[in-house]
Amino acid sequence: MLETSGRLLKLLSLLQTHRDWSGAELAERLGVSRRTLRRDVERLRALGYPVNATQGTAGYRLGAGTTLPPLLLDDDEAVAVVIGLRTAAGGSVAGIEGSSMRALTKLEQMLPPRLRYRVNTLHTATVRAGAAPAPKVSADTLMAIAEACRRRERLRFDYASPRRSRSTRLVEPHSLVSFDRHWYLVAWDTDRTDWRTFRVDRLTPRTPTGPRFTPRELPDTDVATYLAHQLSSRTWPFQATITLHESAAAVTDRIWPGMGVIEPVDDDSCLLHLGADNPRDLAWMITSVDADFTLTHAPPELADALHAHAARCLNAVRKAWALLPRRRPGISRRTGSITAQYPDEVGNEGEQVRGAPE
Repeated sequence: MLETSGRLLKLLSLLQTHRDWSGAELAERLGVSRRTLRRDVERLRALGYPVNATQGTAGYRLGAGTTLPPLLLDDDEAVAVVIGLRTAAGGSVAGIEGSSMRALTKLEQMLPPRLRYRVNTLHTATVRAGAAPAPKVSADTLMAIAEACRRRERLRFDYASPRRSRSTRLVEPHSLVSFDRHWYLVAWDTDRTDWRTFRVDRLTPRTPTGPRFTPRELPDTDVATYLAHQLSSRTWPFQATITLHESAAAVTDRIWPGMGVIEPVDDDSCLLHLGADNPRDLAWMITSVDADFTLTHAPPELADALHAHAARCLNAVRKAWALLPRRRPGISRRTGSITAQYPDEVGNEGEQVRGAPE
């Protein structure tokens, strides 16, 4: 009996891989005859598992049942599920914290000691930091939007824009995107006849949904690229395009998500499209890339902000330089760069230090 039970669990584990198995493959994996395999399949069906026969291959597939059967997980899968549940419990989706903790408690009780030790070690040694709390989004709101996207049905909702009064919008939803602690809806706005991006925490869906629609083609290669472009430039009051004098591959790792969109030009340059609430933030973002650049398209205020930023840095260097002994700043006649001379015991001028103030 124990051997049969173990074989049934192994058969169920194979069927849960969501693929079609031929009878010959399953019999070989289990080390039994096809007749024994058929009896085992019947036992699983008697226990409520919907094992369906596949057409043309004399095989089997685990179908979707009306109730959730016991789930078989290997060690790595069990740890991954626990970590995922802990993350969900502290995430930005409201209303699932309790469900996540209940499922987590049940799973941890069933973990063998070796896995429980691994999970508890990771939990006690981990601290979540570095990000402000994300706005909470209702799980019901996410499901309503996801259903409209899947069924390709128009969606009407109330929207609270940060710069305008509350309004009612009618859209053709394309995708839900989780980006930088926020949920966004990318959709075609039927009233404005253009693509729009909406913060999900600012909208309240209305029911029922509208008629079906034919999906439109996105203006970018994929929805993630489109959203990154929207968040980095088009939605900000101050926008700029600068030419970086390095290749796109060289600077990509210096651009954080949502900062800007890189557009390759050639092997030695690329364009960076970005935006911000004010010119001062734009200047900081541009200089943080740590690359030579030229303003290609920018508001006049950005040039003033860059000048003020440079003057502030130079003033800080002057004050620091004044505290260091035995240095006399000057300008190199050969290169025109700012230098510092180091007098030595015999009166000769010492090494040149680039970047020192006048």
